[in-house]
Amino acid sequence: MTIPDDSIIISKIKRFPEKLNFHQLLIFGRSGICIYKLNISDSFPIQEEQLISSYFTALMSFTKELVGNKIKSLEMGGNLKLVVFERKNLYYILLCDSVENKSLIKELISCIHQEFLRYVSKNDIKTDLEYISDSILDNTIKDVFDGILGKNFDLDKEESIFNYLKDLKLNEDINGVIYLTDLGQVIYSSLKGTKLRKFLKEVEFRVKICNNSIIKLFYTSKDNELIYSEYIRDKYFIILIFDSNIKFGIAEYYLNKVVGNILSILKI
Repeated sequence: MTIPDDSIIISKIKRFPEKLNFHQLLIFGRSGICIYKLNISDSFPIQEEQLISSYFTALMSFTKELVGNKIKSLEMGGNLKLVVFERKNLYYILLCDSVENKSLIKELISCIHQEFLRYVSKNDIKTDLEYISDSILDNTIKDVFDGILGKNFDLDKEESIFNYLKDLKLNEDINGVIYLTDLGQVIYSSLKGTKLRKFLKEVEFRVKICNNSIIKLFYTSKDNELIYSEYIRDKYFIILIFDSNIKFGIAEYYLNKVVGNILSILKI
């Protein structure tokens, strides 16, 4: 059922919960002691803080040169990575799928940091000594995830677009389709694993240049595939991957057709 355009209700349900790509949030002080842990998904529960601390000990030397808002990440295997973000003598660590985009992670951590400092100040917490376990803080941070992953999006229409792209038959011309939010969160992809991660690195560049109002971008990948992408309604990216032998006019026809169908769904 589609939410009417004039509805004032904004869904707070996470996008496709079964595909949630974030699993654990941990906050450490500079001493390497875990002071807060939140299970975001049930896929990779961490029962012992000391287990992740052994990883963190190795990460301490890895992140010595980390300055300001820069992000460091460490691939864990199994399509997982640890992402480390330092703010005011605190280390925020996210265990997430390797496909997650740095721009999205940076926004999440920035908002979580603000809420965490507000909580610490209000409750007079000594972050170098105390381990925090509080359902109020848990719910506050979960709201941050829900807000950023679902803000200003019509989730019913997203699901309709997901189903449309899933049913879109790839042919000898079209090698792949990726549909993302403006922050690089994958809504649908026909690519998996390593190949998807490679294209998402190109998406991060795409996000930056779109800030300069470049709506369409055509380029050739390192694998000599032709990439056509378009920015839709300042919220989404659609990327079509073609064989390098395709004629530009045919590739643009396919892109215009897919974009037109997506816009039709968004207008319903």
